[in-house]
Amino acid sequence: MSEPHLIAPPPVSTPSQLKRSRRSRSLPDDLLRAASIRLGVMSLLFAVLWTVGTVAGHLAEHAIHPESQRWLQFDIGDGIAVASVVVSLALFVYTRKSERNPRFLLDLGLGYMVFNAFSLGLVFHLGGVSKDAVIYPQISWIGAVVLMFAAILPTTPKKMLIAGLIAVSMNPIGMLISRARGTWDFGSWTMTLLMHYPDYILVGAAVVIARVVTKLGQQVTKAREMGSYKLGELLGRGGMGEVYKATHRMLARPAAIKLIRTEMLGAVDEEAAKLATTRFRREAEAAANLRSSHTVELYDFGVTEDGTLYLVMEFLDGLDLETLVRQTGPLPAGRVIHILRQVCDSLEEAHARGLVHRDIKPANIHLGLVGLHHDFVKVLDFGLVKEVTSVSVEHSLATIPGQMAMGTPAYMAPEMALGEPVDGRADIYALGCVAYYLITGQLVFEGEKVFQMIANHLQTPPIPPSQRTERSVPPDLERLILKCLAKSPNDRPRSAGHLLQALDLIPADRWGEEEAAQWWITSRAAEPPAVTSSSHYPASVENTAPAF
Repeated sequence: MSEPHLIAPPPVSTPSQLKRSRRSRSLPDDLLRAASIRLGVMSLLFAVLWTVGTVAGHLAEHAIHPESQRWLQFDIGDGIAVASVVVSLALFVYTRKSERNPRFLLDLGLGYMVFNAFSLGLVFHLGGVSKDAVIYPQISWIGAVVLMFAAILPTTPKKMLIAGLIAVSMNPIGMLISRARGTWDFGSWTMTLLMHYPDYILVGAAVVIARVVTKLGQQVTKAREMGSYKLGELLGRGGMGEVYKATHRMLARPAAIKLIRTEMLGAVDEEAAKLATTRFRREAEAAANLRSSHTVELYDFGVTEDGTLYLVMEFLDGLDLETLVRQTGPLPAGRVIHILRQVCDSLEEAHARGLVHRDIKPANIHLGLVGLHHDFVKVLDFGLVKEVTSVSVEHSLATIPGQMAMGTPAYMAPEMALGEPVDGRADIYALGCVAYYLITGQLVFEGEKVFQMIANHLQTPPIPPSQRTERSVPPDLERLILKCLAKSPNDRPRSAGHLLQALDLIPADRWGEEEAAQWWITSRAAEPPAVTSSSHYPASVENTAPAF
């Protein structure tokens, strides 16, 4: 793979088709879900405001007329406020349900806006005013509410126009109801429009705001459509990039797209941005040349018209090892060996090609279902690979200005921490740390600060795993883990292949396809969130700040 390329150029469209496409492009589901969450927060806020406003009104009445007992009376305005609080809280609870259709919720939000406008119109006008009161044009609370909803809830300009006109009409309606009750004789009905015409002007402003918000959402949708792939929900975000779920336009196959946007590259100086781009390209080239079934598969690599670089990877079903241990605790020795053997298969090929992963850790090792195989390992994030045959330490990306040396301190080999040349044995050390974590549920070395942890990796002998767990640890497995954790690379297994051979000789409780399948069936039935199909991507991104 030489130069970045578009995965597949979009088909040529006629101007009329492009216009229809722009008109019909709906907002992304994740943006709509976020907006529906904001609607719930807004409804909770309105419940608080109705409560505070009503109580404050009574207290103000008492402060102005201390001799009167009217402030203790419960009037129709208080009843309207109570009803508004109940409706607001009910809407808040309703929006908390994840299965709600976000588009329906946003339409319901417009109805909620009209309801609040009606309540405000009644509260401010049913009591009437004195006959000597002067009627003059004014902006009311209803106008402010319409602007709030337009800015916070994305909706079409047409819907906002209709709902906004209905909402601001609640002030004139409130005045007419007040006159019908005989509490306010303000003369001609045209006075209602004269008094509140500024609110109708604000509806025009709300329509403009709604159009701007909708256009921004549509631009996000357009930006997410990359060649033959259409981006969906955001799976994870890290220091330099994002991972989205994606769908191929022609195939039903799901994928995960990892990208770096141009604005993210612009956050650092030009030299650092250039190095980050080089690293991104190297990840694509390295991953594309790896054929182990235990290395995450790269489908394609490209660059959009706006310069956004992206990798298209297989979408995996399962979870990463860090999540697994955090949710279920230490693993039995047989399962640990089963996992390590598969990681060794991936690393052996990479090392044979002169590549070092340099960030082997539980969050970058995925465990899941592939075909009919359970507990199938995929090694993620080869973005830190280094061609040891052609790249010198001085020119490696481990020294990007303003960033830490690459790798994760809890799993970093001593030679990496010292900035010395590394080879595949650095990955062997990291895999020893992973094995230690899987068997004990604890890191090899703890430390309140990063440099304390690195110092321990450089100087402190690790405590044998059997002394830090109640699980049975086969002596041969313990000795092999400690050998992987040797400070000197020369004292570790020579290669991933040699480590794999050593693992094959360790007697342990059987863990094969039958045991793995039973575990996954039981786990999915007991705790569905623990093994969701997208859980590995947020972990691999968020826990690897230097690696994206």
